[in-house]
Amino acid sequence: MTIPRPEYPRPQVKRQEWLCLNGEWAFKRDHGDSGFEQDFLNADYEETITVPFCLESKLSGISAVDFCNAVWYRRIVEIPQSWDGQRILLHFQAVDYDATVWVNKQQVGMHRGGFCGFDLDISKVVKAGERAEIVVRARDDHKASKPQGKQASTFENRGCSYTRTTGIWQTVWLEPVPQTYILRPRITPHVESASFTIEVPIRGSDAHAVQVRCLMNGELIGEATQSAKLQLQAQLHLSIPQEHVQHWDTENPFLYDFEINLIDADDKIIDSVASYAGLRSIAIDGKKVLINGKPVFQRLVLDQGYYADGIMTAPTDDALIKDIQLSMEAGFNGARLHQKVFEERFLYHADRLGYLVWGEFGDWAGNTVNRGHTDWSATYITQWLEILERDYNHPSIIGWCPLNETHSFEHQVIDGLNDVTLGMYKACKLVDGTRPALDVSGYCHRVAFADIYDSHDYDQNPETFTQRHCGLAHDLPYINHGETTQSVAYEGQPYFVSEFGGTWWNAQKMQHQGNKTAESWGYGQRVENIEEFYQRFDGLCTALLQNPDMFGYCYTQLTDVFQEENGIFGFDRSLKFDMQRIHDIQQQVAAIESGAAT
Repeated sequence: MTIPRPEYPRPQVKRQEWLCLNGEWAFKRDHGDSGFEQDFLNADYEETITVPFCLESKLSGISAVDFCNAVWYRRIVEIPQSWDGQRILLHFQAVDYDATVWVNKQQVGMHRGGFCGFDLDISKVVKAGERAEIVVRARDDHKASKPQGKQASTFENRGCSYTRTTGIWQTVWLEPVPQTYILRPRITPHVESASFTIEVPIRGSDAHAVQVRCLMNGELIGEATQSAKLQLQAQLHLSIPQEHVQHWDTENPFLYDFEINLIDADDKIIDSVASYAGLRSIAIDGKKVLINGKPVFQRLVLDQGYYADGIMTAPTDDALIKDIQLSMEAGFNGARLHQKVFEERFLYHADRLGYLVWGEFGDWAGNTVNRGHTDWSATYITQWLEILERDYNHPSIIGWCPLNETHSFEHQVIDGLNDVTLGMYKACKLVDGTRPALDVSGYCHRVAFADIYDSHDYDQNPETFTQRHCGLAHDLPYINHGETTQSVAYEGQPYFVSEFGGTWWNAQKMQHQGNKTAESWGYGQRVENIEEFYQRFDGLCTALLQNPDMFGYCYTQLTDVFQEENGIFGFDRSLKFDMQRIHDIQQQVAAIESGAAT
């Protein structure tokens, strides 16, 4: 049987030996939310499912879209004899939402949060050469108020809420590591000094030194070693020789390879991981956002990362690459990764293709997030911290967006929302001082000292759209939905329209223009024909490209998603427009790139 999604899931912390557990698992639906009353831990599971695809997806082999508050998985795995003497780590790249894991009937761990992975050391319950019975229970009440992005809390897809994802939806895998081993390194580039700081966390007590080797096209160009005896972390500084300095950017996304070794008292390597990094800086200069000291207009597209057959899981690694390539062919140089934490493989491809992205949390709670719910808890912050730690090293990430479209709720102060907004913004800045961050994308801004200010504007008339953003020259930006009195005052930060466009187009449904049902929709007044679409796209993009106080934009959206048919491409990634024409509109020199910016 062919293993689905067989590629290594974590390119920035790569070891040679691992075992992919994707494929067929025994499966059971639990409509009681617990399963303990019926002894599901020991019961027979009557169904099978293809991991890593959720039960709602076609690729899972089940395609069940009704509510299911809990699901159970079981698989028997033979632990390779060659792993003898090593710790055995069980990795889950993502399980939605609340996971409990047993190995050989013993509970080995729990994790809450559907967007970030976790690993469990199972060495105490199974050894090399033995069989491991892995059981996973995933609880996911989609009607509850919790971070779940665009997943529908109603039975049907509607508006901008889509088919749910329940349970395992990214790769599951096993990995042997020594008793003392390397955790995820943190690599910080310094463009001015052409160097990197490499922080190497360590688990265990047998390490005496950490060695970092930097390679360029397979050639060793730099090396650093530091004592790590009785330390939880080593910090090394590695300079790049001047003749080998290459900056990472959209034109030349050069990546340096790193080999990180853990050395024992006998000068032997006891653990080794491969990683990589780009030499890239981000800075703010007035209303400009600089990449490597130069203003680059961010021609972003909203990418929600949904697939007709895999829902939130790409069917193949090539599908991740294709989405980036399609975006670039249309003239975009990056994306706002919207209401979903994208898998590490996507970010790896963005890194190597020179594709700018904004990392975002899937904070929406179905249809309740904008309806005044008060259940804003610390779990938003703790889950966001996991994501910031996971994705810190990626040069393609040029900004953070922890929240999306929080409202003022008619002058009410929503319990916990202000605290969570401030907490998530401060988490960005405490974990990562190298990138700018929003407090919230669109609507009600609550953090006065946020790095970036933005709005969402779906005005479909290029003339009025242009006028709405002329006030930025006088520090009077457009602010959404009457939120002016509720948002903190704009203080001259870099500003962009982080959602606009969203123009409906489906040539096959043109005869149903008056149909306002959920079958097909986009923002604002529909265009009458495809030529009108081009004119509108040109006018809206040009209004922002030629605004000297605008550092970028984000067009909604890359692809149609279910009933939301306002994509540049179809949900199946089919062509809808003349891509050369869309590309050329966006490639006009932006005012902020020409020196006209303030």
